[in-house]
Amino acid sequence: MAARALARAGLVHAYGHCSARIDAGSFLVCAPNPMGLIKPGEDGHVAPVEGPLPEGVLGEVRIHQQIYRRRPDVGGVVRSMPMNVMALSAMAKTPKARHGFGSYFAPEPPLWDDPLLIRSDEQAAALADLFGGGRALVMRGNGCVTAGGTLEKAVVFTWYLEDAARVELEALKCGEAGTAPVMTPEQAEIRAVGTGRIYERMWEYLTDGDPEAAA
Repeated sequence: MAARALARAGLVHAYGHCSARIDAGSFLVCAPNPMGLIKPGEDGHVAPVEGPLPEGVLGEVRIHQQIYRRRPDVGGVVRSMPMNVMALSAMAKTPKARHGFGSYFAPEPPLWDDPLLIRSDEQAAALADLFGGGRALVMRGNGCVTAGGTLEKAVVFTWYLEDAARVELEALKCGEAGTAPVMTPEQAEIRAVGTGRIYERMWEYLTDGDPEAAA
């Protein structure tokens, strides 16, 4: 459902993957197919938090593995390439906390300043270190990674990050990026709430019509 929701919202295309933690030592990653084409009931792969990735698992799933290893609070990870995040990342920029959805990444998500794909455990470990305790990281020319306490939250954070990137790009187009206001740390902390079914409502919106949504 998460994979199809990301595709339905235009947050991924032929590339991208998502995963959910099973327990302290393992996680489930979606099938290595275009996410919008993953069928109901199609098996993913169980991967270890420690040790080599199983055969058939995409190489950049190392990112998930390294984040889970460092963050016992994380229950879901999304690797995606949303259009606005991608455009902003190609300029080596990340969105500032200018509006509500941007507040969840205040003051702004870190930038992994390397346009190459992650193809080694050493790269993935360094990226996870940079990710730190946040909710998102932008990869230069390569989209982003989000993480949350659940896979549902990681999906929601991907949508939020894309909207923050949209706002940032508009500020750049208008020539206002240097003068337009950003939230103070205090404002961002208050605004980035999880109450009022904030995450649940966005998840319901993104999965509406999915064949497994009512299951």
